[in-house]
Amino acid sequence: MADTVLYEVSDGLATITLNRPEAMNAMNVETKVAFRDAAQAAAADDAVRAILLTAAGDRAFCVGQDLKEHIGLLAADRESGSGGTMSTVREHYNPIVRALVGAAKPVVAGVNGVAAGAGFGFALAADYRVVADTAAFNTSFAGVALTADSGISWTLPRVIGPSRAADLLLFPRSISAQEAYELGIANRVVPSGEVRAEAEKVARALASGPTLAYAALKESVAFGLGHSLEETLEKEDELQGRAGASEDHAIAVQAFVNKEKPKYLGR
Repeated sequence: MADTVLYEVSDGLATITLNRPEAMNAMNVETKVAFRDAAQAAAADDAVRAILLTAAGDRAFCVGQDLKEHIGLLAADRESGSGGTMSTVREHYNPIVRALVGAAKPVVAGVNGVAAGAGFGFALAADYRVVADTAAFNTSFAGVALTADSGISWTLPRVIGPSRAADLLLFPRSISAQEAYELGIANRVVPSGEVRAEAEKVARALASGPTLAYAALKESVAFGLGHSLEETLEKEDELQGRAGASEDHAIAVQAFVNKEKPKYLGR
């Protein structure tokens, strides 16, 4: 894996760190490939019970596509007539978002700075966002004559509602950490120097929790957003039966009776 993305697994927590601080963690091809591979590895690894997505430096979480590289790739496309540059959405961004959103485990994003374009999309693909008080968000796409990608047309309306999402997509602007919190984009806002530690604290707490229950909660919320009440009630019944048969549920009940803190196994 390229050193533009760092990947580490420790005590059930997979940490994915975007590591191009000199470029505000922009997505060049090398970084996109490494990020995709790391996200898919974390999602598929049963030993991983939570995922932490973070970034190096203090200026940016990720500013999306590396436009300096992008200009050269577009020029090559024009010469060859291939149009292959925009296949990056299918080859890189879509698999990253599928892995994070679809992971059967919680995903936490520690947003340490600017999250723009696809970077905003990646942050929204997490289940929980710890945001530095100096961070900012921007959809950016319309500003460079592009439409939404990185799942943001699916995630953003679900987080803030379709009307507000349309406003932010049609009229890109910088959203402060405080406004992001008020809109529901940020779950927690902390001083900039504390974001990594706080995000890791949240992620490690989730990594030691009832993993199957968390996975079921993710699945039930996603299902409920696109289905009727009756269908959702049936899905809840199905998922609750699965969670009720888990070892972690038995552990939790016994710990409650014994007035002890449960020690979950993630199964």
